[in-house]
Amino acid sequence: MSTVESWFLALINLAVIVTCLVALIDAVRRPAPAFIAHGKLTKPIWTGILVAAILVALLLGFISFIGPFAVVAAIVYLVDVKPALSGSNPW
Repeated sequence: MSTVESWFLALINLAVIVTCLVALIDAVRRPAPAFIAHGKLTKPIWTGILVAAILVALLLGFISFIGPFAVVAAIVYLVDVKPALSGSNPW
């Protein structure tokens, strides 16, 4: 692999890690009852999924067999769960 390809893959992996971190930080800041009130998975489940995604991205990288699942988990949280939790305050 050339140096340019190595840097490009490292940049992609860094973007995946940052995306997962942003999703995890947002999930930790949300109140637990909001997840249940909006019909989403519970807060511990989402934080566990996102921690696992960060570990996969850090230890195995995006190019590994399960690497794409890490970014998919973070994107699902950011695109589906976060807007639902931000939309309205049920209490």
